[in-house]
Amino acid sequence: MKNKHLFLIAVAFLLCGNAIAADKWTDHIKFYGFVRTYFAFDTRESHAGSDDFFYYLPKDIKTGTDGVDLMEYPSFRFAALTSRLGLDVKGFTFNGYQLGGKIEADFNAGLTGNTGTAQFRLRQAYASIAKEGRIWKIGQAWHPMAADMPDIFSLEAGSPFGPFNRSPQVNFEWMTRTSDEWKMGLTAAAIWQMQYVSVGPEGNSANYIKYGCTPEFYLGYNLVGENSLVRVGADVLSIKPRKDDGLKKVSDRLTTFNAFVFAKEQIGDLTLKTKLTYAQDGSHLNMVGGYGIYGYESGNQYYTPTQTLSIWVSAAYKIGNWQPQLFIGHIENMGTIEPVVSTPLATTFWGKNQVDALNYATRIQPEVIYNLGKLQLGIEYMMTLAEYGKSNEYKVADTNLHVVANHRIQAMVKFNF
Repeated sequence: MKNKHLFLIAVAFLLCGNAIAADKWTDHIKFYGFVRTYFAFDTRESHAGSDDFFYYLPKDIKTGTDGVDLMEYPSFRFAALTSRLGLDVKGFTFNGYQLGGKIEADFNAGLTGNTGTAQFRLRQAYASIAKEGRIWKIGQAWHPMAADMPDIFSLEAGSPFGPFNRSPQVNFEWMTRTSDEWKMGLTAAAIWQMQYVSVGPEGNSANYIKYGCTPEFYLGYNLVGENSLVRVGADVLSIKPRKDDGLKKVSDRLTTFNAFVFAKEQIGDLTLKTKLTYAQDGSHLNMVGGYGIYGYESGNQYYTPTQTLSIWVSAAYKIGNWQPQLFIGHIENMGTIEPVVSTPLATTFWGKNQVDALNYATRIQPEVIYNLGKLQLGIEYMMTLAEYGKSNEYKVADTNLHVVANHRIQAMVKFNF
């Protein structure tokens, strides 16, 4: 029996090998990835993830018994946990449709705090179907609001000054040429939550969209030129922060709106990019955000989201093997739409990145990359300022205002393949 099984396995391998050879599989499959190591030094304790390489904002002052700020403490780390492997599949056809897919993963999982063994983690996994300017993408991919990023090598890619999110989705894009210079089109998507989720009474959880039973809906307009790109997009997310109060079902629901404008221009070896984002509770987009309770009725709670307006600009210039780059970002906390109620008996506000104590934040980040073929060496200086204080009923810091800063020096060694 054992020999019979071995024979069947051998026959299966031969058949698969013949099929692959007949179809020239090397024309359809491309492996890619990189080995990347970051070295990072910070002058202050900060809100950060992924072994603190994914940087958000410096933490507010916490005064010890001796009057010294406990958050003003330096730290250092280096690791290769963001190294990546990917596989692109393309070139298959059926009845005029172009079929393909992507699967991509890195080792950025399995860590608790700054301790643990990095494990393989899914980043993207989707199938694509294309025909005559129409493209369907089904699976996990970049969120349409987060797909356009600045030219910087740091892991957070401009977050929280812009959206950063990969999620399960059904994405449709239609493009048509309007002239010899321009193409235009629309993007529509229904998006779910997996890794990047909303904040709420259970902490960070996908249960809020799960019990809301409604995907996040996105609609965008795209204008593409030979050296130019403009995108305008918006989405609506409706979640249920609670499905019951422990005794009976409730009809709680929070519906939020997010929108952005992105532009890119290529001028010779100079690349300029900018993005403006308005977010209501941008917690699932890795921005600063949250929501609170502004009213009660018959056991139900009514929620009001924070509003933030953020903008970033980036510039990259190639000079031989050198590539200097610059990122500047700014966030304004405009507060919740309605005043949040306050009670000593229960939590009435949930937020990310200390949004309820924030007035604004600013980042300036110059860096330079040196390219040696497939090897890249980079170094950057990142200064992030945040103005904190005591917040009012709209969760905007307006008294006891003070600015804290973190200075990060980060180096990168990256080998692409």
